[in-house]
Amino acid sequence: MTSMAGDNKQRWAPLAVDYGAYEPLMAGSIDGTDTLPHDHGVVRAMQVKYRPSKQVQGDPKKTLFVARLSHNTTEEQLKEHFAIYGKIERCRLIRDIVTGRSKGYAFVEFKHRRDADTAIQRAHKALINDVQILVEHECERTLPGWTPRRFGGGFGGKKESGQLRFGGRDRPFRKPIMLNSRPLGRGREERERRQH
Repeated sequence: MTSMAGDNKQRWAPLAVDYGAYEPLMAGSIDGTDTLPHDHGVVRAMQVKYRPSKQVQGDPKKTLFVARLSHNTTEEQLKEHFAIYGKIERCRLIRDIVTGRSKGYAFVEFKHRRDADTAIQRAHKALINDVQILVEHECERTLPGWTPRRFGGGFGGKKESGQLRFGGRDRPFRKPIMLNSRPLGRGREERERRQH
């Protein structure tokens, strides 16, 4: 993948999937143009050689990542909510290995890809147990270079920690500011100001 920072002729897109691969440095930048990492999580994500688990079953193109779930949400409630979009093949609510408590996210696999496409459009920001959910395509097996949040990557993060990630549906890239026909990234804009 060619990042926006390296090629000012590259077309801009709000989502990382539109670039065909996941690049941690790009995901750590509000407009995808940073040339230097701004937090240790991005550095860690750039250094890790993550490989998806071979134990994960199912078709990744029919699988949705569902996040921001209430810790009280059950697999049955997820199946009930997503069944209105089509036949569900598999539903995996991710749980803590020690406590068995929900980690607040799940993967829902549909029998048909068109049903997954419909669900991603209609279920995003829906309410389950009075909590607004986030629905994305599964990235682990479909987006080359993917690095999950636990290794400093992903599309999530909290503003308070200073480790936000961009390029997902919930926090897309912002269009870069163009100055002298070059996209400006973090740090570069300040250097340009000092020179003038």
